[in-house]
Amino acid sequence: MHVQIYTMQSADEAEAVTNLGVDHIGITPSDIGLPGEIDIETAQAIMARVKSKATVVALTVDSNLDAIIAMTEAVKPDILHLCGLEGDLSPNGVKELRSRLPGRPIMQAISVAGAEAVDTALAYADVCEYLILDTQAPDIAGIGASGKTHDWNVSRAIVESVDIPVILAGGLSPENVAEAINKVRPWGVDSLTHTNEILSDGGFRKDIERVSAFVTAAKATA
Repeated sequence: MHVQIYTMQSADEAEAVTNLGVDHIGITPSDIGLPGEIDIETAQAIMARVKSKATVVALTVDSNLDAIIAMTEAVKPDILHLCGLEGDLSPNGVKELRSRLPGRPIMQAISVAGAEAVDTALAYADVCEYLILDTQAPDIAGIGASGKTHDWNVSRAIVESVDIPVILAGGLSPENVAEAINKVRPWGVDSLTHTNEILSDGGFRKDIERVSAFVTAAKATA
């Protein structure tokens, strides 16, 4: 079972999480107010620190191909994670992006709000290397970071319908990740909100103990 943890805000934090056995390290290079976003320089420092130890996944909610490419070429993540709002970047848009970023694997976020998500996942499965199934929050400019679960029956249907790796996200925690894996049987699992420690200024940092518990539970279940 592959474990992906979002979102790293420093090279030290990324290294500490990587040392727990996390497979994918998620970062958010942005300047629009996304949760845990970092500047390009910090993203580059994280890449330099953990690249040989973990796969680095960089998230974008942008739909402008030139902007996405500029970020990707600056950070050089192992995987580009597209999680703009549903409909912002069509499968044809992702196909064009792939042609302009040859050799860069793409992870497409799918908002699992109902059974129609299966058709959406199938439409993207031919133009990306990974799918990540997440829960959309009404106040965030992208798919994910809601801290809420969705209908795992729909997620299971997606896993059974596509031929590429599927990562399950959306409200996963050390307490429910085993149940989620047993229900959905994904290739990997992802956590952001429920492996955070909330700070007094409203921000967060990764809770190392909870990340460790999440990794242990996920790997033991798999």
